[in-house]
Amino acid sequence: MRKAWSILFLVCIAMSLTAKESIDRKKVVTRHNPHVTAIDTLASLTVGNGGFAFTVDATGLQTFPELYSKGVPLGTMSDWGWHSFPNKKHYKHSETLVARDFHRGHEEYYAAQFKENGRQKDASNYFRQNPHRLHLGTIGFAFDTPALVTDVDETLDMWTGKVESTFRYAGHKYHVMTVCDPDNDVIASHIESDSTIEVVLRFPYPTGAHSDDACNWNAEDKHTTELSVDGRGALITRVVDGVVYFVNVECNKGTRIRKKDAHTVSLTSKKGTLEFYAGYSGRNPMGFYVSQRPFADFAMASAGRWREYWNTGGFIDFSNVSDPRAHELERRVILSQYLMGAQEAGNIPPQETGLTYNSWFGKFHLEMTWWHLVHYGLWNKPELLDRQLAWYATAEEIARAIAQRQGFKGVRWMKMTDPSAEEAPSNVGSFLIWQQPHLIYLAELTYRAAKSDEERTKALEKYGKLVDETALFMCDFAEYDSANDRYILRGCIPAQETLKADSTVNPPFELSYWLTALDMAQKWRIRRGLTPMKDAQMVMDKLSPLAFNADSMYLAAESATDTYSNIRMTSDHPALLGALGMMPDNKLLDKTIMSNTLRWIWGNWNWDKTWGWDYPMTAMTCARLGEADMAIDALLMPKRTNTYLINGHNYQDQRLRVYMPGNGGLLTAVAMMCAGWDGCETSTPGFPKDWDVRWEGLLPMP
Repeated sequence: MRKAWSILFLVCIAMSLTAKESIDRKKVVTRHNPHVTAIDTLASLTVGNGGFAFTVDATGLQTFPELYSKGVPLGTMSDWGWHSFPNKKHYKHSETLVARDFHRGHEEYYAAQFKENGRQKDASNYFRQNPHRLHLGTIGFAFDTPALVTDVDETLDMWTGKVESTFRYAGHKYHVMTVCDPDNDVIASHIESDSTIEVVLRFPYPTGAHSDDACNWNAEDKHTTELSVDGRGALITRVVDGVVYFVNVECNKGTRIRKKDAHTVSLTSKKGTLEFYAGYSGRNPMGFYVSQRPFADFAMASAGRWREYWNTGGFIDFSNVSDPRAHELERRVILSQYLMGAQEAGNIPPQETGLTYNSWFGKFHLEMTWWHLVHYGLWNKPELLDRQLAWYATAEEIARAIAQRQGFKGVRWMKMTDPSAEEAPSNVGSFLIWQQPHLIYLAELTYRAAKSDEERTKALEKYGKLVDETALFMCDFAEYDSANDRYILRGCIPAQETLKADSTVNPPFELSYWLTALDMAQKWRIRRGLTPMKDAQMVMDKLSPLAFNADSMYLAAESATDTYSNIRMTSDHPALLGALGMMPDNKLLDKTIMSNTLRWIWGNWNWDKTWGWDYPMTAMTCARLGEADMAIDALLMPKRTNTYLINGHNYQDQRLRVYMPGNGGLLTAVAMMCAGWDGCETSTPGFPKDWDVRWEGLLPMP
């Protein structure tokens, strides 16, 4: 694996289009290391290996989870940790279905939410809530008064993945170093103090709430925590309803391990030093971890993993840019890369709030995979994209069943789901379609980023069938309008979620995406030695052009003639911009009309009601239209939902203090602004000519 990463690094450097010599990546990364000097509930820091993450407060551990619960919470979360409340009334997914008739000649069954009280409403609520991501427990000092924490000096070294904190508590000095093992879900910490050190592992019951830290500290009788001590080590067995998981703890000599109360385990050292690791597993880990492994080993492993992460794939350096905003843009880019590597490089698609806390019950949203994952392809990290894209194969049969119950061929990818791939009921999500082409687009990026013919062949073999089945649904869903000799998209809710499924016709982003993805699917068939799909070609040839009004501005849908006078509509995603920006130029659109549309949206949209990914989406549209100055302004627009905290998290509002699609979108946009897109012959096309941006190893966007 290390050899493969090294080869990848050399290839990336060789592919540099602008840099005459390689960038000092360590210097760029470390100048943006987050530094915390006081308890700040929005400044918690994370260590993680991509599929497991541990977020700490100013003490370098998770000492005050209740205090931070309304800020950036102190999560301990994993890809594998999920929980469901007992299904005592034996609800079935079929009870959440409602028949809809979009006049396509057959009834279509959608997983919906119900307003009227009764079993269907209860079943819908149950499957929205369950399963939910599980908080695996906190590890922190046995302190009870945050006000007694003073003299905080805490830094996250992103080059090594280590959080180091010094502080005083009640006058006593503490020095804490914390890292995450790159290969196992293990947290290791080294603590020094002039006082007795007591660290406690606390275990909550799940809340099952829509958006919170997933910690119910007041349900002691609903779960069990068993402790088995063996010398310097201990095994903690957790039983939470039908879920069993384990925490394996190892401490330095002289540490006392005991159970303090029903769900608290104490580690106490009177010698001024406490060194421990805690390994989390969904299976009994006896013999799984290396006993008596010192902190230095974990720190070395973490440093090695992050050094490889930073030294492979693409990179950008803004230090030669005179514009004072460049430093802030670089900070956002570096911190976003770190957060993705710590929280969004696992084996399943990420949720909006990563592995920090739960949003939408911890489930992931497949329409957001574009924003979470596209950057891995452009930043030349295809292995991290492939790792998560592979999950789609496990969801294929359920996606096929969704298409069949709605009367369509192929597979229809669900919107809101979990590792089981079951569709969560929703009166919006079940009708979305822009998640459908993602599989094709992401598979194309893995193919383009492959480093050899052998890797490209493997990508075709791995995803070829899914690409075909995805395209098959898209062809069947596109409806032939015989009166106008064209194909239309209707009976759906577009990315502009203010529109309704029963009245929306031809949303522009979806039309552009349909054409782009079907063209990719055809190329995939040719690469595999197969003939192109006739149905796909028919749809592509006669797909409706984007509708515009008398002022030559694109509409949010052909049916949305009130796009520019409807306050509700202009207070949501300006998704129509994605038709050119996220998507390449194509025969369905006109750049002059899109330019008119961009300028109206720029000056009149209710930007205070937009979302974090709307800014990079706008920047990509600006870049493709040759408006480089506007692209920079879009990325740095001073709006609440475009705020990036000390730790790099994209803040939205009091509910979503973390919003990872914003981070992923930023990385996608700046990569495209550097490396351009297919057919672009301009160097660094998304940046103003006086921005001397140095970059290497990035790939052009389709």
